Amino acid sequence: MNVLVIGGAGYIGSHVVKELMKNGHQITVFDNLSTGLVQNLFPENEFIAGDIMVPEHLDEAFARGFDAFIHLAAYKAAGESMILPEKYSSHNITGTINILNAAMAHGCKKMVFSSSAAVFGEPQYLPIDEKHPTNPENYYGYTKLAIEQIMKWYDQLKGLRFAALRYFNAAGYDPEGVLFGLERNPANLLPVIMEVACGMREKLKIFGNDYPTRDGTCIRDYVHVTDLAIAHVKALDYISEHDQSITCGLGSETGITVTEMLDAARRITGKEIPAEYVARRPGDPATLVATSAYAHEKLGWKAQYSDVDTLLGSTWQAYQKYLAVHKTANR
Repeated sequence: MNVLVIGGAGYIGSHVVKELMKNGHQITVFDNLSTGLVQNLFPENEFIAGDIMVPEHLDEAFARGFDAFIHLAAYKAAGESMILPEKYSSHNITGTINILNAAMAHGCKKMVFSSSAAVFGEPQYLPIDEKHPTNPENYYGYTKLAIEQIMKWYDQLKGLRFAALRYFNAAGYDPEGVLFGLERNPANLLPVIMEVACGMREKLKIFGNDYPTRDGTCIRDYVHVTDLAIAHVKALDYISEHDQSITCGLGSETGITVTEMLDAARRITGKEIPAEYVARRPGDPATLVATSAYAHEKLGWKAQYSDVDTLLGSTWQAYQKYLAVHKTANR
């Protein structure tokens, strides 16, 4: 298929592009490079420098004619969303509406959307499945839920067929080492740990150690980014073959605490990685762990790379490779 990947120069987007290429799809990347990297682009793919906040950019892109599109362009820092909801409203919600309107205008009606487990909020039961009530605890999660609801209306009214992939904590890097472009100003746990291990940050701040968990720190379900990329391709295949929309949770089905992840990182990197406990962040549930039974049933998907050693090992490899390349370039 001829696929437009919006946000394809970003961390998750670049891994999705790599997996699409592996499966023989023709790719065009649309990105404004505000967080995406030129380094993450593959030279064999077309690239459109555009912004989802500019409808004309999207109209020109979709006018090229695509069979499907994948939407990964969003602000994603849960803590920031509680301070700057206007930023998340305009970019995540309005930006997605701009995308949908341009896609519908040009007859592109197959969509894979990167949603989030943040739509659930504090779990009412574990593991979380697709039937779990949605009650976001942060504004970022609300924007993802709002987009899911908008897509359902476009399905009903405009014939859009979408796959909404509610992933838990994306982590890790390309195990083959092809992609190693680091995120700018990361807020997620693993890259922050690696920045401390590399001396790019002084210490790790752990937000809260008084949660009702086995060591007092939050438990999260970490999913390797390559596993997520594989799920995007399988979801695209599903909506193409079945002509119906689907919403799936994507998790590794295991939970690890922040402290456990830190201890494993110290073991794998051999670095001290200084850390301190600080106050909780607003909107952080104590535990988020998924079941991916539905994704396995419908998409034939199951996490393959999401064990702790692969998550941390591939991330440490990416940071070492990135720093080695840039150290050589700066000589």
